[in-house]
Amino acid sequence: MTDRELQQHVESALTWEPSVDASKIGVTAQGGVATLRGDVPTYTEKATAERVALRVYGVKGVANDIEVRIHGGFERTDTEIAQAAVHALAWSTLVPKDAVTLTVRNGWLALKGTVDWQYQKDAAERRVRDLTGVRGVTNEIGLKPQVKATDVQTKIEAAFRRSAEIDARRVHVNVFEGRVILSGNVHSWFEREEAKRAAWAAPGVTAVDDQLAVIP
Repeated sequence: MTDRELQQHVESALTWEPSVDASKIGVTAQGGVATLRGDVPTYTEKATAERVALRVYGVKGVANDIEVRIHGGFERTDTEIAQAAVHALAWSTLVPKDAVTLTVRNGWLALKGTVDWQYQKDAAERRVRDLTGVRGVTNEIGLKPQVKATDVQTKIEAAFRRSAEIDARRVHVNVFEGRVILSGNVHSWFEREEAKRAAWAAPGVTAVDDQLAVIP
């Protein structure tokens, strides 16, 4: 696939996504890397554009240079954003009570704390990234290791074999003190993300080192 064809595929995917104003986003492609530029009014739209681009066949990486520019009616002070984020986390059934703290600076949220599972860390980020006035989120929440490395590796390899989206024969798993190393190759960025998601779902995983190569 040529760079021009990949660019067109990404542009078409963004146009197809109803929650993204594709007319505000420019796309270039080189060597399998798609670069997104432009201005959007919310961090949610920026994150969605990146996710859409990553799912396009042939994309090996995305450089997201989109700027979040909050328009008049959506502007909030850091105090207002912090208060809204605290309430959003408190109302979540997936985020352990009082496990996450946050700071806000110029509309950018930083999450800290410690939880047991990756899905709890992800849930905390999802709860706050869609709030009005948020320009970005840094997720620094840590995870507690819980089980033996051999158990983690066995569970991840079994999850890969069950998945219709992952060719388990091409992906290798190594675990050291809660850190999972994925090596080998996959057919698409989506398959790569599915492998990472499956690895994060195992109990005791504190980090995933993604060394997978995308070979369409």
